[in-house]
Amino acid sequence: MAASNSGTVSLKLLIDTARNKVLFAEAGKDFVDFLFTLLSLPAGTIIRLLSKEAMVGSLGKLYESVETLNDEYLQPDLNKDALLKPKEPVAAGPNILGLSTDVKSDARKIYMCSNSRSHGYVAEDPKAKCPSCNYSLSAAATYVASPTTAVQTTYSGKVGYVKGLVTYMIMDDLEVKPLSTISCITLLSRFSVKDVGVLEEKVVDLGMDEGVKLLKASLQTKSVLTHVFLR
Repeated sequence: MAASNSGTVSLKLLIDTARNKVLFAEAGKDFVDFLFTLLSLPAGTIIRLLSKEAMVGSLGKLYESVETLNDEYLQPDLNKDALLKPKEPVAAGPNILGLSTDVKSDARKIYMCSNSRSHGYVAEDPKAKCPSCNYSLSAAATYVASPTTAVQTTYSGKVGYVKGLVTYMIMDDLEVKPLSTISCITLLSRFSVKDVGVLEEKVVDLGMDEGVKLLKASLQTKSVLTHVFLR
């Protein structure tokens, strides 16, 4: 099931209607790559996506502490965004959560020593001081990405974590494995499904709203797909 032009990913749910529970989902490479990308998100990004108030535990308060802490208590070369808005790793799957997935030459700003005789130091913060002459490193320079770090801006089946042309089975608790007839039969026995008439297939789309809900549910429950798509 491929990612659509609208930025969504589709997957097929097998639902036990008697229990109102998702037994498993059938999905392609795009959805599995999205799930695996969640493992690489920094804690600051997760808190920002879910909001401080929605966070389980105390990380939300820790995030708020950095937000409200006066800059005079921070190291002079520290930018709060390094903690509050950390740079996400390049996403290997569809950009469901709306995070930056590419590295552009004009997106990254660096600054050189403002002294007429530049000493070769650069910084990402224009308020930083040159170690040689104590001038501010405020002269803007152009960052050029190397071919090895430049990343295509659109998601392609040639990138990501898993291979395409394979259908994957995603359990309600997000366990992922290749789909097979034997595994389906084994699962029906495991869930004690004796009447296949209670089973229903349903195709759903995963967009940004569902992606955030899935991320949140993955931190709170082992019935993630049921929680996001049925409740």
